[in-house]
Amino acid sequence: MPDDPLNPIGRFVTLADVAEILSLSAAEVLALVRSGELPAIRLGSVGQWRVESSVLEAFIADKYDETKRLALWNEAEFADVAELFPEQRRAGQRRTSST
Repeated sequence: MPDDPLNPIGRFVTLADVAEILSLSAAEVLALVRSGELPAIRLGSVGQWRVESSVLEAFIADKYDETKRLALWNEAEFADVAELFPEQRRAGQRRTSST
């Protein structure tokens, strides 16, 4: 592990480390990788899977966003689509203000 306090886990993480970080089994993490939900690369002659730290952080952030949207959806009988997908609302505002 590197001495960089801003990134204590290093650039690449093994699937076993990802499993520990996410409190999942190694099989569950491998299933996420194989499905393409968690991007990973194979390195070395044996083809060991590695996940880039920044990709793992983005994956976690996406899961928080997904959970927030699900909670909003369950909170209201007729959820406001713009509230569920704020990034698309901002893009639409930029298009209408530029036209």
